[in-house]
Amino acid sequence: MNSKIDTARTTSPEEMYAALSQRLGDIVPDFELRAKAQVAAEVNQLKADRGAVILGHNYMEPALFHSVCDYKGDSLELSRLAAEAPGDPIVFCGVRFMAETAKILSPERTVLLPTPKGGCSLAESITGEDVRRLKEKYPGVPVVTYVNTYADVKAETDICCTSSNAHKIVASLDSDRVIFLPDEFLAKNVARETGKKIIFPRVTGDLPTALGGNGASAGASGSLEYDMIGWRGRCEVHEQFTPEDIANVRRQFPDVMVLAHPECSPEVVEASDFSGSTSALIHAVKEADARRYLLLTECSMADNIVAENPEKEMVRLCSVRCPHMNEISLENVRDALTLDRFEVDVPEPVRSRARTSIERMLEISYGRSPTGPQP
Repeated sequence: MNSKIDTARTTSPEEMYAALSQRLGDIVPDFELRAKAQVAAEVNQLKADRGAVILGHNYMEPALFHSVCDYKGDSLELSRLAAEAPGDPIVFCGVRFMAETAKILSPERTVLLPTPKGGCSLAESITGEDVRRLKEKYPGVPVVTYVNTYADVKAETDICCTSSNAHKIVASLDSDRVIFLPDEFLAKNVARETGKKIIFPRVTGDLPTALGGNGASAGASGSLEYDMIGWRGRCEVHEQFTPEDIANVRRQFPDVMVLAHPECSPEVVEASDFSGSTSALIHAVKEADARRYLLLTECSMADNIVAENPEKEMVRLCSVRCPHMNEISLENVRDALTLDRFEVDVPEPVRSRARTSIERMLEISYGRSPTGPQP
């Protein structure tokens, strides 16, 4: 009976506790589940009263992820759902750049972020001004930007991408060269997959010398040969994983399947058995028949996978929690709905320009634009 409870809609603390206990009883302490069940029931009542919709990224803490989220997924899925899902306000359980994407695609709706900042080391590594300088240095070269960026960067972009479709987006462009921003490791992984040579120029100075370009080589004239121009942005979680971590785990657990997010270094991805977006990682674990799994990404996702696949054994190397995702809690979601905080806005013309780059991505990924109102 408990497994049939729709936790995203139940407003009974008792039913919520029963459902969460069944799913998370081996993961979250009972006293915490009881407290979280009460708050989750309050959130669902508020959501019903207001006609709200809650979107939850795969990195959310288990008690939140498995209780109040109407839609769950990775950045590409949530970018699409932000436009297609009914409900107002939208409460985005993720970080600020994700909530901005929801506002970009649904400007007439209120978007609430349950934390005042919701930062991201990768998004904060680059600005719209940085992109403009790169475009001045490389005129006519199309700009592909990872969705893990703020709206001002998307506004300077030709097309966005996610970790799951980056290769496809780059391959779709009719250009010998591409500017790929801002994740250094994702760019290197895409370059490796597509056979491209990549450089990482400075945006100051007159010429892009001292490029530090992994994969770039000098031609006969001494000039650098390259197909991609990258940026030195990194995720503060994924950059911590090393090939030595994988080697150490394999020595202890030879039968382990290693899965890495493509924001990890190319060396880590190369040493892994599978690499993909958060949704791709979840699907790979569900479909594989390995005995043990090592997941190299934000650690709370491993708990969410175990909750849905209790027969799978996770090797608990991962203890890296994103401090920004960790700002989101059930209590903060309740306060966001109660107090209408913290509202996210994207001013014009940044919003409409950023929307164009996102729509181009969705068109290639889904064969159609989102169904949200046009600007």
